[in-house]
Amino acid sequence: MGDDVGVAEVEAWADGFSQVEELLAPRFRRSEPRSRAAGYVQGLMSGLERKNGWTISEATGAASPNSVQWLLTGADWDPDLLRDDLRGWVVDHLGDPEGVLVVDDTGFLKKGTKSAGVQRQYTGTAGRIENAQIGVFLAYSTPAGRTLLDRELYLPKSWLEDRARCAEAGIPVDGPDEVGFATKPELAGRMLDRALDAGVPAAWVTGDEAYGQVSALRGMLEGRGVSYVLAVPSNQRVHPAGHTITDQDRGEMRIDAAVAALAPQSWTTISVGAGAKGPRVYQWARAPIRPLAGPGYWLLARRSLSDPSDASQIAYYLAAAPKHTPLRELARVAGARWAIEETFQTAKNEVGLDHYQVRRYPGWYRHITLAMLAHAFLTITRAATTTREKGGPGDEPSPSAN
Repeated sequence: MGDDVGVAEVEAWADGFSQVEELLAPRFRRSEPRSRAAGYVQGLMSGLERKNGWTISEATGAASPNSVQWLLTGADWDPDLLRDDLRGWVVDHLGDPEGVLVVDDTGFLKKGTKSAGVQRQYTGTAGRIENAQIGVFLAYSTPAGRTLLDRELYLPKSWLEDRARCAEAGIPVDGPDEVGFATKPELAGRMLDRALDAGVPAAWVTGDEAYGQVSALRGMLEGRGVSYVLAVPSNQRVHPAGHTITDQDRGEMRIDAAVAALAPQSWTTISVGAGAKGPRVYQWARAPIRPLAGPGYWLLARRSLSDPSDASQIAYYLAAAPKHTPLRELARVAGARWAIEETFQTAKNEVGLDHYQVRRYPGWYRHITLAMLAHAFLTITRAATTTREKGGPGDEPSPSAN
């Protein structure tokens, strides 16, 4: 049995990487950069401790890191077109109508002041203010696997107000490709629009409070008919409706006050999946809020089983979904937000998402896109291998594959 699984894994890797090469082929007019891109993706998936121009060049037999640097900084290819190809490939293999789109950002710690968008800013990666770049990402989570679909580099206002600095870092400041300031939630909205316009099958969107508290982002999703469960801060204002709130004053109030007023029987114990330390089991509650037209609108709360009275440990959410959506489903989607945090960790550890040494704006997108391709390859391959091990049609082509 063990030998059979090993053969299956090898076959899956070989077949899968041929698909990676097929994805890369139309994006490179010349064979040399095309081959270099394939080698770069292989290098990102290797066991190298640090995956940068020098180490990947050595691993692929290149005489110097110049060809790798040229791939990221000077070769003629468009990472956005490859991103679109990647998204379609992921959907072909992992797509699910009940999929969850997850928005979040992560930090890339940097030294100096030359890397595009770098400045001292808070990053959850370090848990404090550090000199860093911030990337905003869109992940896709389905029962088959989870990976990254899209990416945007956050550019602070201080950068975009300094045109000379932007020009030095390769940030377009003139012409049709001019980059203007956008907040992180606005960048997330652009990526969600792209995914939805491309027909990515997804029933839900989730994200942390930096995104959930932005009414424009929630409104965009409502306008597109997409359900969401988005975290919000404790001071989020809500207008409770119905009779779930025990307080007689049901005017606009803070969400933490509304949750504190919930009847004790409102809370239900629900598991939202396995975590690093075992099942993620919490108590969950919801209450209807206005507006009531269209789908159901709720406040949602999660509290600890071990200390439910500790208000500082309560997480708050706003949710919009079909009116008869069960509480368990809202909790499941809220729990899916952890998928992107785990994806950041595996992408950084396994495919060098944060190992790049490029400073210029185009180079960031090129490295990140190739790292996303490497992560998607690993995710798709593991999903196919798991299917084979369970006796499923793992070696059957996807119905939507070309």
